[in-house]
Amino acid sequence: MTLAFHHRVVPASVPGRTPLLLLHGTGGDENDLVPLGEALSPGAALLSPRGQVLERGMPRFFSRSGEGVFDPDEVRQRALGLADFIAEARRTYDLAAPIAVGFSNGANVAAVIMMLRPDVLAGAILLRPMAVLDDTASGEAGLPLLAGRSVLMLSGSNDPIVPAGSAEWLASRLMAGGAAVEHRRLQAGHNLTPDDMSIAKAWLALTDRIA
Repeated sequence: MTLAFHHRVVPASVPGRTPLLLLHGTGGDENDLVPLGEALSPGAALLSPRGQVLERGMPRFFSRSGEGVFDPDEVRQRALGLADFIAEARRTYDLAAPIAVGFSNGANVAAVIMMLRPDVLAGAILLRPMAVLDDTASGEAGLPLLAGRSVLMLSGSNDPIVPAGSAEWLASRLMAGGAAVEHRRLQAGHNLTPDDMSIAKAWLALTDRIA
């Protein structure tokens, strides 16, 4: 079967672990975050799609006209298309609802999917996220229905890309929808650090035991 997104799948080798959906940042591809997923949850099934938008040849999950400047309609269309892929991939590979692990652009599209299609994800780890939709574009039914979903957000206090307050607004938006959000700000820039790994791994281990 041909699915809409070019992707990579790593089957589970340890039963019972929640699958991870790996969403790369700008310029990444389906291979980028596989080592991260294997380190965060050894033995879990991994599903890793490649973004379909190209920015000067670099894959992304939705376009931008400048740093932090987005077309809300295009963001919604791309996020819903990715949500459809996730739902189809779950049926194809017999996967439970995954926890998204997204970095930068991948974190942003994961947050939008949680707002618009909360049925396809079990939770999310958002690494260096920012808000890309405003209130008027965040779902036809108003607030998202995220009760029972857990979200870890890791921001950098010296991040030159994410505007001040943007991640806080996103966290408040997810909490308003009922998600249990843990938002931590690290002494870091936009790039990931060993602290990101250790915090995400501990959070995932706890979340997976609770799920």
